[in-house]
Amino acid sequence: MKNLEVLTREQVAPETQEVFDALKGKIGMVPNLYATYANSHVALTATLALDETLKSGEFNGKEVETIALAVAEANSCEYCLAAHTAIGKMVGFSEEETLDLRTGEIADEKLSALAVLAREITITRGRPEQQFIDSFINAGYSRKALVELIGFVAQNTFNNYVNNIAGTEVDFPAPPVLAN
Repeated sequence: MKNLEVLTREQVAPETQEVFDALKGKIGMVPNLYATYANSHVALTATLALDETLKSGEFNGKEVETIALAVAEANSCEYCLAAHTAIGKMVGFSEEETLDLRTGEIADEKLSALAVLAREITITRGRPEQQFIDSFINAGYSRKALVELIGFVAQNTFNNYVNNIAGTEVDFPAPPVLAN
């Protein structure tokens, strides 16, 4: 038995069906991540609300995907690596750049500082070395952006953990594998 099931529209409560309908209208599908979150209406609406709220802040679409890819790589989340590689391409990254973002080795210094700090926040459980915060600030990000970055790391980690515990079936194209 799976820890968490991917639920269909027919299996969820009416208030969750409304969320499914809104997702389908907005993005054309209900990704398996959200169908898994639907095991808890509260958790589903919380992650969607946090994501939407944070996206109204300091970071543009490319920066949001930079964070998601760095955090997914740090948390070994196959589902989010696939989803955010696809979304990253939709916001203008090449496939090679999505790989570079996962390691923080992208040529764009500002995005590199963002990816590295997102990764460091994730792997150190919120205790990155000061040099990574300094690089982020020196790259042109504000302290407001630092707080929002922490929010995105938490939100993406929430998604990663749900997927990792559920073993969510990936419904996006497989991402390229990092070379060792």
